[in-house]
Amino acid sequence: MAISWYPGHMHKASKELVKVMHKTDAVIEVLDARIPESSSNPLLANIREQRPCIRILNKADLADAEITAAWARHFSRLGNSECLINGRDTQITKADIVTVAKKLIGNTDESLLIQGQLVIDGIPNVGKSSLLNQWADRKLARTGNEPAVTKGQQRVRLQEGWYLVDTPGMLWPKLEDQTSAYRLAVTGTIRNTAVEVADIAWFLAELLLADYPDRLAARYELANTSIDPEQFFNQLAKLRGSLGRGGIPDMNKTAEILLNDFRSGKLGKFSLEVPPS
Repeated sequence: MAISWYPGHMHKASKELVKVMHKTDAVIEVLDARIPESSSNPLLANIREQRPCIRILNKADLADAEITAAWARHFSRLGNSECLINGRDTQITKADIVTVAKKLIGNTDESLLIQGQLVIDGIPNVGKSSLLNQWADRKLARTGNEPAVTKGQQRVRLQEGWYLVDTPGMLWPKLEDQTSAYRLAVTGTIRNTAVEVADIAWFLAELLLADYPDRLAARYELANTSIDPEQFFNQLAKLRGSLGRGGIPDMNKTAEILLNDFRSGKLGKFSLEVPPS
């Protein structure tokens, strides 16, 4: 199945982002720490142009810590760029953001350190709204496990003279790399209504059976991990009681069990991509 999801409000959001970028001093790009490469929107890079970029590897508590640290080093080595890590145990403060922004902006114009405007962007469901609430010390933005919760821009004061503009999550019109598209779907970036849930879960099962069989065995009481995805889903359906008529697994229900366990971290910490060597 070819995955593609680009609802109309994303096209509108891209136009609004272009407009606000003219008054922007630095950009914050939020990435999913489990899939930093796949969750980086090439459209945002074009809109950002040469402005300083602060990348945030978010949801770090769901990713492998060593691989996340390697990604942070990789992004920090890029020109005019810094990378920070955010998770439940390593939360970035608004003071951290302003400090890094001043450092990057100061490399181009020291007169811009008294005040500035930052824009935070990223693809859907990477946790931008949660970050905004974290920095505001109160709930300013709606959050949820489904993508496309934020539909309009919001402006937030970080400290005296410094403001942050929050923008809706935005994908790009054509997902040419379908392996990356499947990773996006697995992590919940693309709405379940836009994909075949069973197909996405099958992709995840293949990956986990090949690379993390012990995790599956521990979570789902598997006596043997030398099995294919069909056998795995049969065993999972029996274990979780998601069998249909005639004892045949209900694939949608069983697929949802695997995807929810992966997305919530119940299967452990996973990094599905590693930085360039």
